[in-house]
Amino acid sequence: MAEARSGGRKRLPPFATGQIIVDYEPLFRYWEAAPQHVREKAMLSNDDFKFLRKIVDEGKVGNLEELMNMLEKRFLDRIDADVARKVLSEYYGVPFDADYARRRLARLLAGWLVEAGTTWKILSLRGQLPRD
Repeated sequence: MAEARSGGRKRLPPFATGQIIVDYEPLFRYWEAAPQHVREKAMLSNDDFKFLRKIVDEGKVGNLEELMNMLEKRFLDRIDADVARKVLSEYYGVPFDADYARRRLARLLAGWLVEAGTTWKILSLRGQLPRD
C-alpha cells in the first residue's frame, strides 16, 4: 500500500538501510509539509550521532528496544504534533491523535539514527531485528 503511494520504490533518508524502519514515507511527507524551521528540527544532527556513540560506548542500553525508546524520547520534542497528525492521517487515511502521531514520527527518527549508526559503524546489530 505505502509502496504503491511512493511509485513502487521506497525512499530512504541518507545513510538509512531499511533494516529497522520499513517505510520512511511518512517522514518524507512530514518534511514536505512542515515549514523549514520545523523540518530542520526533524533531521539528524552531529549531536545526535555523538549522543548515540556515547550511549553505545557507555553500554547504557542492553537491547535495541531500549535504545529505540531512549532515542524516541530524545526526538519527541523535535516533532510538531499538528503537522505529524495531519501527515499521518492523510497518509494512512484514518484519523490520528496528535500525541500518537508525534511519537510515531519520533520513532521513525530513532530508527533512522540507529540505521545510520550501523552504516557509520557506531554500533552493530545482532540477531533477528524487530521491524517497525
